[in-house]
Amino acid sequence: MNTIENNKQPVLLALRALKLGDLLVAVPALRGLRKAYPDHRILYAAPAWIAEALELVGGIDHLPTPGLDDPLTMAPGTVDVAVNLHGNGPESRRRIHELQARRVIAHQSPALDGLPALEGPEWVTGRHERERWTRLLAWHGIDADPLDFRLNKPSVPSPRPGATVIHVGAAYGSRLWPIERFADVAVELAAAGHNVVLTGGTSERDRAEATAALAKLKGVNLDGGVLAGQQGLAAFAATIAEARLVVSADTGAAHLASAYGRPSVVLFGPAPAEEWGPPPGPHKVLTAVGLRRGDVFAPDPDPALLAVGVRDVLEAVDSLEP
Repeated sequence: MNTIENNKQPVLLALRALKLGDLLVAVPALRGLRKAYPDHRILYAAPAWIAEALELVGGIDHLPTPGLDDPLTMAPGTVDVAVNLHGNGPESRRRIHELQARRVIAHQSPALDGLPALEGPEWVTGRHERERWTRLLAWHGIDADPLDFRLNKPSVPSPRPGATVIHVGAAYGSRLWPIERFADVAVELAAAGHNVVLTGGTSERDRAEATAALAKLKGVNLDGGVLAGQQGLAAFAATIAEARLVVSADTGAAHLASAYGRPSVVLFGPAPAEEWGPPPGPHKVLTAVGLRRGDVFAPDPDPALLAVGVRDVLEAVDSLEP
C-alpha cells in the first residue's frame, strides 16, 4: 500500500500533471492552499521530474503522475480534499472523481459520462493562469494572492553567476525561435560585454550546440557556455536566479525569471501573453498578436514568434539594462 495512505495526517491532493511553467503559474494557488490547510499534507500530482522544482515552492510534497491516462496511485477515500488545477475536461475530472475525496475544489461542470455535476466558478477563457487558479480558490472560500509567485532560493549555487541566459529550447516546435536568430543575439550581447550561456533540456543540447557553432562562425566562442542538457532543475533554477538577464520563449525559463525577479525578454508565439505572460516587473514581451496562429502543438514556429526579429530582442534588452 502507498505509504502516504498509512499516514493519519489528512491529505490534500492538487492535480496538475503538466510541465514546469504550468507549476510556476500555479504557485499562488498552492500557497493559498498551504495557508488554508495548515494541518494537511499537500500532494502535487505531476510528472516525476518536477520534484526538484517543488522544493523551490516549499511546503508541498510530490505524487509522481505521468499524465491522465491512468488513475492516480491513491486508493479511493484516502484523500480528504482534491483540487483540480489541471483543467476542466473529462480526463482530469475523472481522475479527481476516482479519489472519492470528502471535498472537491473544481470549476463548474455538468454531469457527464458517469461524472457528477460539480459546483464552482464558470471556466472563463482569456484569463491569466495565475488569476484563473486563485479565482477558483476564492469561489470556494480560500484566499490566494495571484502575485504570490516568488520561489525559494535554490539549494545549489549558480555555475555562472551574473550570466546572461539565452534559453534556446521549448516544448513544442510552435515556440522554437530560429537558432540563427538566437546566435545573432548571443553574438551581439557577448560583444556588449555579456557573459552568455545557452540553456535547454537534454533533448535541446544539439540545438544549443548548433547555436554556439553559428556564433563561433561570427567570432564568438560560446563552447564553455553551453549548459543545455547538463543541468538538473535545481542547477537550472540557480542559473536563472542569479542571472543578469534571461532571453527565452514562453517556457519554464521565462517563468523562473519572473519568480526570481530577473530581467527577461520573453518571445511569445502561439500562446497569448495575456494568459501566460510575466507579471509586472523588469520583463519585456515580444510578439505579433495579429499574426498569431495559436496552434500550440504545431511542429513549426508560430508566425507571431517569427515576426520577432533580432533587433527587437536587442532593443528590449537595452530597455531593461540600467
